This record gives sequence, C-alpha cells and structure tokens, in this order.
Amino acid sequence: MTRTLSRKHVMEGQFHVTDDPDLVLATVLGSCVAACLRDPVARIGGMNHFLLPGDGDRVQSGDAERYGVHLMELLVNGLMSRGAHRGRLEAKLFGGAKTIFKSSDVGAMNASFAEHFLKNEGIAIVGRSLGGKSGRRVEYWPVSGRARQISIGEAAIPAAPPAPALPMHDGDLELF
Repeated sequence: MTRTLSRKHVMEGQFHVTDDPDLVLATVLGSCVAACLRDPVARIGGMNHFLLPGDGDRVQSGDAERYGVHLMELLVNGLMSRGAHRGRLEAKLFGGAKTIFKSSDVGAMNASFAEHFLKNEGIAIVGRSLGGKSGRRVEYWPVSGRARQISIGEAAIPAAPPAPALPMHDGDLELF
C-alpha cells in the first residue's frame, strides 16, 4: 500500500506543528532560518521560518512574526501544548546564508541566535546546515525527523568550518 504524502509550505513568519506522519513541511530559505523541532517519543514535530534574530526589546506590535525569539517560543509552546516534553525535543537548523554581500550578515546573526536559543532552552541540535552563500529548499518530515535540503543558486560554501558531526538518529538529512 502506497502512502499519500501531503505538503505544507511554511512561509516567512509562520510555524506549523503536526503529528501527521504523511505531512511534509517545506520552505525556501536565504538568510532566514528554519528550526525543525520534534519529540521522537510523542511523534510530533514542527517547523518555523524567521527573518530576523531579534529579541523581545525590538519586537514591535504587528512585527513580532518576523523575529526568531517570537517564532521559536511559538514553536516550542505549540509542541508542548500537543503533548511534547521539553526534555525530549531535538532540533535541526537550516538557512542563515549570506545572500546580500554589501550589507551586514543577517544570516549569520539568525544562525547564531537559533543555536544560542536552543542551547539556553536545553534542546539538543541533532543536525544543522547553516551559512554559505546560497539559498536552500528544505523539506522536513516532523514525525520521523527526516530532512532533505536542496541548494538553490550558487554552490553552497560553508561560512565557517562545519560543526562536529552529531549522530542523526530516527531520521536522516539529505543534502543535494
């Protein structure tokens, strides 16, 4: 029997949480970052897509959805409200490219923010693809933890030496 997969596109400023094993979350990233979080025991996960790292002091009314702090909190709280436990959450991070070369490196700031947020929250990062000079199309299966990334534009060139390899359990990461 063949399963029919459905796809949900997560746009900038959005997040989505699901326990549907047939749902694939997808997004396209440049300097933005997507955090993909899941609880492997509760078999629930989700993705967000944020434009700016930001902190609570800079968030203006009507502008909160653009900032990482707001979307990270919504994603974590959305998972926990559906039965996930904070201590079991694991994350995969994508994006943070330097796509505009004459300005500050917003992508690096987004990536750094996401890594620090997860560290401060005690959420393990089990996979990451951050930095470089090209965009990415990302697909994430939140129940299994599988992730696939396809480079868009220039060949992906890491902005910094890659972080030490972390074991990828209950899912995999495919880079194209």
